[in-house]
Amino acid sequence: MQDIVKDFPGVRALKGVQLKVRPGTVHTLMGENGAGKSTLMKCLIGIHKPTSGKIIYQGKEITFPNTLTAMNAGISMIHQELSPVPERTVCDNVWLGRYPRKGLIVDRRKMRKDCLALFAKLGLDLDPDEKMGNLTVAKMQMVEIAKAVSYDSKIVIMDEPTSALTETEVEHLFRIIDDLKSKNVAIIYISHKMDEIFRISDDITIYRDGEYIATDRAANLDIDKLITLMVGREMDSMFPKVDCPIGETILKVENLSSGRAVKNVSFELHRGEILGFAGLVGAGRTETVETIFGMRHKTGGKVYKDGQELHIKSPEQAIKSKIALLTEDRRGNGIVGLLSVRENTVLANLKHYGRPLNHRKISADAEEYAKKLNVKTPTLDTPIMNLSGGNQQKVLVGRWLLTDPDILIVDEPTRGIDVGAKAEIHSLITKLAGEGKAIIMISSELPEVLGMADRVLVMHEGEMTGILDRKDATQELIMKYATGDVNDFAASN
Repeated sequence: MQDIVKDFPGVRALKGVQLKVRPGTVHTLMGENGAGKSTLMKCLIGIHKPTSGKIIYQGKEITFPNTLTAMNAGISMIHQELSPVPERTVCDNVWLGRYPRKGLIVDRRKMRKDCLALFAKLGLDLDPDEKMGNLTVAKMQMVEIAKAVSYDSKIVIMDEPTSALTETEVEHLFRIIDDLKSKNVAIIYISHKMDEIFRISDDITIYRDGEYIATDRAANLDIDKLITLMVGREMDSMFPKVDCPIGETILKVENLSSGRAVKNVSFELHRGEILGFAGLVGAGRTETVETIFGMRHKTGGKVYKDGQELHIKSPEQAIKSKIALLTEDRRGNGIVGLLSVRENTVLANLKHYGRPLNHRKISADAEEYAKKLNVKTPTLDTPIMNLSGGNQQKVLVGRWLLTDPDILIVDEPTRGIDVGAKAEIHSLITKLAGEGKAIIMISSELPEVLGMADRVLVMHEGEMTGILDRKDATQELIMKYATGDVNDFAASN
């Protein structure tokens, strides 16, 4: 890709950037959110038409009018935001738009046979007849990976492919990548997880603010060099944790249960405290906070705020009780893609703007929080779906801060966002704790939990296995609790 320029109304997203990818290698794209990585890939696969520049593929200059043309030419992409068809089967989702046919009729037997052969080749334990909507996000991600591989591609683009995967599933993905490399397939890999990047990358290209910065062999770079190239400055601290005074108990949870997902969870949360929730995918962390927030039916237990028992049966009641939840599923339960940045910012607070709505106050509040949180957007009228993942996340943080919560629950607040935006979100969380707000932070990244939390609550298969003070928490100990291996750990010490 040579001198690629891409203009959107009011903003130049790519400013003459380049990319050169070798067959049989993993070429990682790095840069803060808004650097242009995903936009560049969308130009390659035919979602966007470059404003100017050249794409040369297998020695010939090409332009793809749409993604189907690109995929048929051997370039496929696994997108960061999954778009499954939940009411159709896994098999339907894999072969969507290219069903094998017998005359005019879909050959379902062949489709299922091909699906099983594909899963066997990739070592995936997936049922082709299962409804897609019944799968976990992690299994949906594996279906997307299988689908991309099924095109017999020469280039597979992976945008944040491991954001929802367990460690075991990540290892499985890396084995698939090694197999693809051995067949001379090129992988273009976008991720913010440094350990992954240095483990699997052959080449790394860095972009910043829509500009090309550098390309180098991964062996010539280290984390500090990479971060400096990405953000244009040295990162002093990824986790700007400041010890805040811990106040009285604001939230008390006793034997909370929700079906099989949450079993007898009990804890206390204090004003000014950041309580980290750790555990493997499927441990029940998200389900626990969703039960507190009224998104899930509570089947047992009690929740108290400031000594008063709460009977929350809907998110609306939770918001009235000054509890806010920044959802894990940014696309599914967070942003409303077609609405503007302004509208998304005030969505949880509309009752405070009167009838008819006070649009001047709405604009003033949206502008205030966009500035406070350093949201990069051409205007407040820009549809939020046009923003980078990190900037979408900041808008959602602003949305909940506008409700002036006493308790802020943040579920995977930095998933899929770059190191610069991560540091900003971390600073904001610390600042809110300093102002006396109580924070529950769920994260699958152990360095984030250890770096930010005053105490760490660990879960395994819906049950709380322990609470650790900051001074006692280590990655090894948390993993012992997270895998239900606590007794073995205690016995060995």
